[in-house]
Amino acid sequence: MELTILILLLPFFSFLILGIGGKWMSHRTAGTIGTLILGAVAVLSYVTAIQYFSAPRLEDGTFATLIPYNFTWLPFTETLHFDLGILLDPISVMMLIVISTVSLMVHIYSFGYMKGEVGFQRYYAFLSLFTMSMLGLVVATNIFQMYLFWELVGVSSYLLIGFYYTKPAAIAASKKAFIVTRFADLGFLIGILIYGYYGGTFGFTPDTVSLISGGASMLPLALGLMFVGGAGKSAMFPLHIWLPDAMEGPTPVSALIHAATMVVAGVYLVARMFPLFIAYAPNTLHMVAWVGAFTAFYAASVACVQSDIKRVLAFSTISQIGFMMVALGVCTSMDPHEGGLGYMASMFHLFTHAMFKALLFLGAGSIIHAVHSNEMSAMGGLRKYMPITHWTFLIACLAIAGIPPFSGFFSKDEILAACFQYSPVMGWVMTVIAAMTAFYMFRLYYGIFWGKENKELHAHHTPHESPLAMTFPLMFLAVVTCGAGFIPFGHFISSNGESYSIHLDPSVAITSVVIAIISIAIATWMYKNAKQPVADSLEKQFKGLHKAAYNRFYIDDIYQFITHKIIFRCISTPIAWFDRHVVDGFFDFLAWATNTTSDEIRGLQSGQVQQYAYVFLCGALALILLLIL
Repeated sequence: MELTILILLLPFFSFLILGIGGKWMSHRTAGTIGTLILGAVAVLSYVTAIQYFSAPRLEDGTFATLIPYNFTWLPFTETLHFDLGILLDPISVMMLIVISTVSLMVHIYSFGYMKGEVGFQRYYAFLSLFTMSMLGLVVATNIFQMYLFWELVGVSSYLLIGFYYTKPAAIAASKKAFIVTRFADLGFLIGILIYGYYGGTFGFTPDTVSLISGGASMLPLALGLMFVGGAGKSAMFPLHIWLPDAMEGPTPVSALIHAATMVVAGVYLVARMFPLFIAYAPNTLHMVAWVGAFTAFYAASVACVQSDIKRVLAFSTISQIGFMMVALGVCTSMDPHEGGLGYMASMFHLFTHAMFKALLFLGAGSIIHAVHSNEMSAMGGLRKYMPITHWTFLIACLAIAGIPPFSGFFSKDEILAACFQYSPVMGWVMTVIAAMTAFYMFRLYYGIFWGKENKELHAHHTPHESPLAMTFPLMFLAVVTCGAGFIPFGHFISSNGESYSIHLDPSVAITSVVIAIISIAIATWMYKNAKQPVADSLEKQFKGLHKAAYNRFYIDDIYQFITHKIIFRCISTPIAWFDRHVVDGFFDFLAWATNTTSDEIRGLQSGQVQQYAYVFLCGALALILLLIL
């Protein structure tokens, strides 16, 4: 455990080396340095996980919470101070595995995908900075340290999304992501300040004395504001608008940031504060569930009609993050047997989703690399040209659809079971969304690998399988996706920390699998063949609905209207006029008055001694006369 500090320091040093000295390195050298250092981080993370989970449990049946490093940075009172350190508990150790594994695969994959790109060294430097930031976030010992790394994650994601800074779309997307998440982070910061003031500490366990003296009544507000920050990072409705546009960044970046790491930061935040939600803000937690459910349904609806493969995966990610939020939100206690199952289910789905969604994004990158387009119209029939990409993509689609024995089935089944325990309405809502997931993922699969082949485009540029640097991560993640569902996840992570044996609910499992198979069958019927009369007919019949869904139900346009037509025109423009004419005018008047007055009285300081003596004598005579009279 003494080497855990290197998990943070190594990627930071990699960022400095590549950021400062990268311009003197070849692409191969820079990529090798970044990948080898990340490999070392991954090894250290796995060693840490093995040591942590193989250690004996405490008397109460839980794993110990370890803090191998911690120091006080800014002290305020005996209990209120800013600390920096490393905290190891089941969920932080699990996140170390997720982040280091996916990041390492992205580093390897980028060797092939980014080959020959201008700024290759800069790209690897930014990857290292992002990885360090995300690792620092998950091992934070207190909420303020989490906020520091939270902001670093935002900055590094801005740099990666805007990597192609010569493209206006990439610049706009990076600014959009930065600004939207900044507004959300303002809520997070206010929540932290309220929590620190009324809870008496920035630690994850509030001060008992402060709570007794009335602080407990403010915790629901503080936790609700913290969730606003998490909703921004995790692209929950209505703060989701940045994520689809963020696909303008390189595809490996999408796999790292928008599938496995940054977008689950909000889920991790709610999980980290979970005991406080259960004890002091259960209604706020249930609000999280309904926000997650609506977000999941909205994103799944939009994903069903998108033609850009990366945008389909982006909305799929939003929907799956909604599943994780719902799982946390439906919990009613810390006991996994009585209302706390959703906590384990959420973390399990976070783990499995990270692997198969990274596989989907990297598979999409392989396809884009072959056809030089994101649009499904440029694809079709690619299974003949790209067998490895085809089979690995199919495995990921089966996993996200919830088909056994792939990992997504096990984690999604636990989420649905937790939802049915909470409310049959929530259970059926999430079951319908799971069916939509299976439908739009196989619509995507058939559109890429079956369907109508674009022979004209393929004749001009014959698609080909990607090099080993790109296919190895695909095969590795496919193997993990096949086997991760059999990990006894409940033995490592549960709501109360005790060992929990996962057991499938037959009624829920059978229902979800049958519905998923029906959804896949419908997608096969509609999209497998070159001609798609059913899909075309439905598009014409529900033209208005299709257009609205394709345009994301005009949420971006609403934001544009509110910001430009209302805020800018009705608020910002009057304020700007007041600033230019009233505020600036007042200070201009002061300057004019001072200048004019000085012009009038400047004769009093002429520099002539005779004049000064004359005025002095006149003043003295006037005083004498005044005294005499």
